[in-house]
Amino acid sequence: MGSTTLLEKPHVVCIPYPAQGHINPMLKLAKLFHHKGFHITFVNTEFNHKRLLKSRGPDSLNGLPSFRFESIPDGLPPSDVDATQDTPSLCESTTKNCLAPFKDLLTKLNDASTSNVPPVSCVVSDASMYFTLAAAEELGIPEVLLWTASSCSYLGYFQFPKLVEKGIIPLKDASYLTNGYLDTVLDWIPGLEGIRLKDLPSFLRTTNLDEFMTKFILQGTEKSRKASAIIINTFEQLEHDVLNALSSYLPPIYTIGPLHFLENQIDDESLSELGSNLWKEEPECIEWLHSKEQNSVVYVNFGSITVMTPEQLVEFAWGLANSKQPFLWIIRPDLVSGDVAVLPPEFVEETKERCLFASWCPQEQVLGHPSVGGFLTHSGWNSTIESISFGVPMICWPFFADQQINCWFCCTKWGIGMEIDNNVKMDEVESLVRELMVGEKGKEMKKNAMEWKKLAELAERSSFLNLENLIHQVLPNPTDLKR
Repeated sequence: MGSTTLLEKPHVVCIPYPAQGHINPMLKLAKLFHHKGFHITFVNTEFNHKRLLKSRGPDSLNGLPSFRFESIPDGLPPSDVDATQDTPSLCESTTKNCLAPFKDLLTKLNDASTSNVPPVSCVVSDASMYFTLAAAEELGIPEVLLWTASSCSYLGYFQFPKLVEKGIIPLKDASYLTNGYLDTVLDWIPGLEGIRLKDLPSFLRTTNLDEFMTKFILQGTEKSRKASAIIINTFEQLEHDVLNALSSYLPPIYTIGPLHFLENQIDDESLSELGSNLWKEEPECIEWLHSKEQNSVVYVNFGSITVMTPEQLVEFAWGLANSKQPFLWIIRPDLVSGDVAVLPPEFVEETKERCLFASWCPQEQVLGHPSVGGFLTHSGWNSTIESISFGVPMICWPFFADQQINCWFCCTKWGIGMEIDNNVKMDEVESLVRELMVGEKGKEMKKNAMEWKKLAELAERSSFLNLENLIHQVLPNPTDLKR
């Protein structure tokens, strides 16, 4: 049975969207709340709960007396335990099927006779799990939404109604995806001046306003206005103009980032044991990096969801080989769509002295390693802000969702990225990797990246202050709340 002190803690229920890039920042945020005196219940889907037990070990979700893990079903049929679930299917299923089991969980937690935990005082939900707003409203408690992508992508999604009103979308037919129409410059969006239609989040490129993801985005942006507050994993200096524009659409915004920097300030070994990697990490990567010269290695990782064709895999492979640069390449089990990732034997032989392959790795340690000089990335937000905060310039190959607009900001606003064409060719990979690692533009990007790194480090203090303000202005205060 919990002690009186434990039962007097305010209780935050944290529920991420069930994908790796969403679970990571939510867990970091949950640790920060715990550090500030909150009891935490962290809610995964049953599918990801099993994946975490497989990747991290059978005792990895036992938690702590004041940091517990629970799970709810996602409503989808069983699928490959080592593969990321389909995003549109997952969005539709969680929206339609998760409210009832989530409310049941909150009821169970609030049953003082059996739960031995404090009553739930706040829900912190991923903004893509906006069905939770109805549960918090029913309980009469505040709900804070965590937007795990960039502020610029959030602002992009809020342009959806205006794009429809102006007749820019829906696209007339599929040919508009390839006939140059997506190069249309949109010069009327404050904070996104000069952006092209192709640079906005990819879900906006629709030919049918009735498809589910279109409705999901429209509902999500509208319902987010009902939250008590919004947390974004960014910092003011990085997205200042965007945040100013975004503030007119949303409840109070609290920039609390880079979250991995803040997490690293928590001196609690028991919390450091709580991880979120859905694939088993291979720490040998770090040992290998120790053997390499400073700023010499290209880190290649396309995140947890991006998939490519076997042909694209081969183009990337030979481009990396022909660049003659050392590289660390993370190849997930499900990286190649509907197939096993098979690299040409002659490529493996050609590069064996200067490369390492792994299926997953501790990315923050990799990006923070002195030997890493560049990052070939899908431009997911976690990868982008981690790269910024460690001073690593990027080659960007955006896949979907927010990644296109992250890439645009990296290349045109922040001066730390170069975009590679979606129709990837080995010659372009070779030339961009060489430019990144030893070219003049690469040196300029590295200089810019190091300036952003300094600003990210300086942002730690203001982000901690924003967290304190959120706690005192929106959430029940650990020192004031009594059972």
